[in-house]
Order: sequence, then structure tokens, then C-alpha cells
Amino acid sequence: MFGMNAWVLRSVVLGALVVALRAVLGFAMVYWPTHGAQMRMLCIVALLAAIVSWGVRDGLRDHAASTGSGRGTDMTLLWLKAGAAAGIGSGLVAWVLDRLPRFDLGDKGLLFEVTASASFIVLLVFVPALIGVGIGRRLAERRGRRGNSGGPAAFPAAGTAT
Repeated sequence: MFGMNAWVLRSVVLGALVVALRAVLGFAMVYWPTHGAQMRMLCIVALLAAIVSWGVRDGLRDHAASTGSGRGTDMTLLWLKAGAAAGIGSGLVAWVLDRLPRFDLGDKGLLFEVTASASFIVLLVFVPALIGVGIGRRLAERRGRRGNSGGPAAFPAAGTAT
């Protein structure tokens, strides 16, 4: 169900989101330097929301595709590869952008960006995504139990209009 394109898509989109949030944060810090902590938290919350929601969607889709077997696809490696590529890729792009005038992304060196910064992004993608997958599967199971008991489903099927 999930092939090579799945982790590549996730890594490109989430890596681009990381770079965009870092760029926005860099510009915002120039104009509102005393609000740095709040802006950093807002950026992390936005990134986490995107990651967890994508994980929930994966969990819902996987559960729907594996009905009857009781076990879904193991998405651990998919999200680990996506997190690693997003972390290293966003670190490289951020390092390049930081060399341009008017971009202030922290003035970190290349080694820092592809090691320490990348490892933080890997964990920031990997762990919340798997939590989201678990939540999505749990929601799908709950919906399936309610659907089998004759009661109303709590959540519409993925991809259906409400």
C-alpha cells in the first residue's frame, strides 16, 4: 500500500515545511525579538499538527485497507526514512539559505545542520507520526465496532464526503 513514493512525499513536504517555518521564524525574530519563545513554540506546534494529522490519516487508510486481517502495514520504517530525509534535507537547505542575504536561520555550520539539527527533526517527525498512526488505527477500530453494532459511526470513512 505504501511504497517508495510515500516516504519521499512525506520527507519533501515535511522538510519544506521545516525550512519554511525556520525562514518565517528568522524574519519574525528580526521584527519581534522579544517574542522568540512564543514564536518558536508556535512553529513547533504547527509542525507537530501537520505530522500528527498525516499520521492519523495514514492510520485510518491503513486500517481500511487491511480489514479482516487484524494487522495493518508496519509504518515504522516508512516514517523513519521520511524523518531522516526531511531532517538532513531541511538542514542542507537551511544551511544554503542562511548564506543568502536577508535570511537569518541561526548561522549554524553545515556539520551542525546535518547532524544535531537533523537528528532533532528526525525525532520530531518520527515519534509524533507513529503516535498519529496509532490514533488513526484506534479511531478506525472504534468506528468499525460502532458500525458493526448497528450504531452510528463516529467518524466518516476516509475519502467520503459528509
